[in-house]
Amino acid sequence: MSDQVVTRFAPSPTGFLHIGGARTALFNWLYARGRGGKMLLRIEDTDRERSTTAAIDAIIDGLTWLGLDWDGDVIYQAQRVQRHREAADSLLAQGRAYHCYATPAELEEMRELARKEGRAPRYDGRWRDRDPAEAPAGVKPVIRLKAPQDGQTTLHDAVQGTVTWSNRDLDDLVLLRSDGTPTYMLAVVVDDHDMGVTQIIRGDDHLTNAARQMHIYGALGWEVPSMAHIPLIHGPDGSKLSKRHGALGVDAYREMGFLPSALRNYLLRLGWSQGDREMFTTPEMLEAFDLTGIGRSPSRFDFKKLENLNGHKMREASDAEVTDALVETMPHLPGGAAKAARVDAEMKAKLLAAMPGLKERAKTLTELLDGAGYLFDTRPLALDEKAAAVLEAGGRAHLRELHPRLVALATWSAETTEGVVRAYAEATATKLGQLAQPLRAALTGRTTSPGIFDVLAVLGRGESLGRIADAMT
Repeated sequence: MSDQVVTRFAPSPTGFLHIGGARTALFNWLYARGRGGKMLLRIEDTDRERSTTAAIDAIIDGLTWLGLDWDGDVIYQAQRVQRHREAADSLLAQGRAYHCYATPAELEEMRELARKEGRAPRYDGRWRDRDPAEAPAGVKPVIRLKAPQDGQTTLHDAVQGTVTWSNRDLDDLVLLRSDGTPTYMLAVVVDDHDMGVTQIIRGDDHLTNAARQMHIYGALGWEVPSMAHIPLIHGPDGSKLSKRHGALGVDAYREMGFLPSALRNYLLRLGWSQGDREMFTTPEMLEAFDLTGIGRSPSRFDFKKLENLNGHKMREASDAEVTDALVETMPHLPGGAAKAARVDAEMKAKLLAAMPGLKERAKTLTELLDGAGYLFDTRPLALDEKAAAVLEAGGRAHLRELHPRLVALATWSAETTEGVVRAYAEATATKLGQLAQPLRAALTGRTTSPGIFDVLAVLGRGESLGRIADAMT
């Protein structure tokens, strides 16, 4: 086996790239990239009925958005069917596999007997050593592996430790179906071998598959890659992760306004740890990640923790980085497509200028866009109920007094507008908040916003004075 580390992410394209799959891809990517190795992307589309082009596109798009690149072209398992058949035929020729003519009715009888006897259903090996001349007419056979019947199969797993199975509990698995299509078990082994995979990192729901695949490796005389089976992700209540917990496609997290860097950081810490450290940059992840840091217990998905981490990442990033992320993601955010169409150089400059105040109040890009809504509003602004109430309760009178004072300013900035408002507050013995709220209502249509003097500066003289004038009447 090559000295170079080669991992692979091998999803089945029967749906979106879910959060568990994204974490598996991340672990494979970190392990390979951190060791100067390669990560391959293999689409396991041998189930032609359930595999869809839309799902393949969603997987590739999700990985790309997360920043997880792969080496070489995408490999499609369905295009390698002839190679899989060759491997099965070679095992037949060596006497390590055989034709099985058991009918569906006979297989159902075996399952029913197993249920009655309280044991796991297993194929009983009735065609293992039988003369093919006894084959019933008109029955297309499957090809089964002659698995070892005695002794044990032992896996030294990087996460699960030493795992041992009794071979009598592992039956002769099907390699080729009666229509000549390969099973998942055979295809995975042949592909991993041919592609030089040295390290398999996947969910521990594949642990029993590992024992069966080791039998195929042994029959073919191939070296078994190192394996690491990582625990699955559970919901906050400890039950299997579902949509109500956050088991959504990666695209949904983009639509909820999460940064790729935050989701990568969160997924890294979902089952892997380095002491109590929570925050990692991508270079730090690459340097730190190893298989020994993965725990054996299922990790629990915590949506609030992800939100908090995302907010931290946004505040940690530069204003320009967050502005770029917002503009790039805007078409995917709720109500963002129409706003995205209006982002020109001038609007982007306004977003950048507003970003310090927006970042402090938001945990996601969705909240950020909501906070920046006043920049996209057109006159006359629609006021929400609370803003309208502020203006009705004496707010308009203050605006009428402030408007000419603001008009008279020689220069327009957060500092100069604040000076005008504070001077008026002192002259009239009015609390600053009693002036800020009518201004906020007039300028944003709401009673919550970034700092009001920052809003005045970002909107600029003409737009600010126009909005105030609109609200005075």
